[in-house]
Amino acid sequence: MNLNLDPFWRSSIGFDRILDPMDESLRYRPENNYPPYNIARAGENTYRISLAVAGFKPDQITVTLQQNTLVVTGKEAKAGLKGNHEYLHRGIAAREFERRFSLADFVEVKEASFENGLLQIDLARELPEAMKPRRTEIRSGRELQDNTAKTIEHVRAAS
Repeated sequence: MNLNLDPFWRSSIGFDRILDPMDESLRYRPENNYPPYNIARAGENTYRISLAVAGFKPDQITVTLQQNTLVVTGKEAKAGLKGNHEYLHRGIAAREFERRFSLADFVEVKEASFENGLLQIDLARELPEAMKPRRTEIRSGRELQDNTAKTIEHVRAAS
């Protein structure tokens, strides 16, 4: 299936933040599955990304938020024994990586932790007060009568 977003581009204005990620995800590129990860919804507005980063130390991993993109990078990972050695089997793929996640507006990184070879990144969507729904009270009956406006009589000046 080949999805074409051209009609949306021709007929919409200001939806770049929605259409750009969709367009990017539709472009073919080889899938990079390293490091493996999970994304879980922990609550209505909270999420957790778990990356399996065996062979890395916390100081070799960087978590950066750039606009609406979360970038996780791993550098200089050295797995196995120190010194000169020959691997008989190398099953731990401790190689450099960069993993990107597109975040919706108002999603922020709350915490990152490293334990037992897993990097856990906790995220939360926090709407600013101005964007939260507000309830407006509806006045009726007696409340309206108690709030009567004062009338000022108009006196015509003598001509």
